[in-house]
Amino acid sequence: MPKFVIERQVPGAGKMSPMDLKGLSQKSCEVLREMGPRAQWQQSYVTDDKLYCVYIADSEQDVLEHAKRGGFPANQVSAVRAVIDPATAE
Repeated sequence: MPKFVIERQVPGAGKMSPMDLKGLSQKSCEVLREMGPRAQWQQSYVTDDKLYCVYIADSEQDVLEHAKRGGFPANQVSAVRAVIDPATAE
């Protein structure tokens, strides 16, 4: 399945409490269970005012459907074309 990075503008995200983040995570997982195997959440990075989420999904449309069902913003959805890391330089 293709991999996507989703940029979500969430003002104050970096100040969310652990309970707020848990609730957000629970909602995301609930929607993913309802959708079946079409989309999988790998991880998210929380910054001051944004979340950067990494998903594996059948299509960009599935990523957008997850956002819509969960009430999450999906301001930018980008398909990952390659993954590099320090080992790539060797």
